[in-house]
Amino acid sequence: MRSYGLKNVKTLGAALVTLALLTTACAQDNGGNAAAGGEGRIEVVTTISQIAEPVSVIGGDKVNVQSLMGPGVDPHLYTATQGDIAKLGDADLILYSGLHLEGQMSEVFEEIGKTRPTVAISEQIPEDQLLKDGEGATDPHVWFDIELWKQALEHATEELKKLSPEDAGAFEENKAAYFAELDALNEASKAKLAEIPEARRTLVTAHDAFGYFGRANGIKVVGLQGLSTEDEFGVSDIDDTIDLLLENGIPAVFVESSINPKSIEAVIEGAKSQGHEVVLGGELFSDAMGEAGTPEGTYLGMYGHNVDTIYEALSGGGGGSE
Repeated sequence: MRSYGLKNVKTLGAALVTLALLTTACAQDNGGNAAAGGEGRIEVVTTISQIAEPVSVIGGDKVNVQSLMGPGVDPHLYTATQGDIAKLGDADLILYSGLHLEGQMSEVFEEIGKTRPTVAISEQIPEDQLLKDGEGATDPHVWFDIELWKQALEHATEELKKLSPEDAGAFEENKAAYFAELDALNEASKAKLAEIPEARRTLVTAHDAFGYFGRANGIKVVGLQGLSTEDEFGVSDIDDTIDLLLENGIPAVFVESSINPKSIEAVIEGAKSQGHEVVLGGELFSDAMGEAGTPEGTYLGMYGHNVDTIYEALSGGGGGSE
């Protein structure tokens, strides 16, 4: 399906949103119930799966959740399709991360937000808890700090309560059980990563998506690209990263499921040419989760996979591949 770039989103996106809303209104006038999906459920549309899967757990059988962006999709570069606009037009609630993560869709959210709740859940987190880069841009990858992501999901839960007050108790009960799992994962992850020798506790990836993860777990993070995959990297970035690996004897670097691996491959080859063998520690999930139906297709499983992969590659416990 054809997609539309940023320069065309304001006009074409607005037109498509208007068309979708008119279609939805006609269906409701003819006795349809787009909001309830015919089953009395709240229709929720999210951008990334890191929102969709937890909200589906918290909402339980009271919600129907769709994610626009699946495995391997880069939200920094994603543009809205006509199919996306149709889904948004049928939604009772739209949840996106915000902080410019889905920057190509900002005009679409602005337009459709005039007609229904459209909430950037990461933007509900207090400013002083967010990370910024050297140029003052806010890091949008908040889901890698479990405590911060709980705050974002708290706001998502409140939005569900507004739409279905009679189910507020069920949402709270589901949230409490889910947050207990998040707390257990957070505690276990911190303990495991703390076992990595301090000199090796450096995470090198393709782009700077793991700042919150590093801050939460006491790990230095190096991303060749900036906060967005739209940022470019140069020879100096690669050379500086190679120097870091050599100086600290770091044994592994990592690719990301939604990012081109060429920058990391250049680092591995550059280090090898200087006599330092660096292995590919494995694939991490950063801007996208895994396939639905797999452990990595859940937020808990995705986070746990990353922790295990990083631990195995950096602790000297094996793992990684050439």
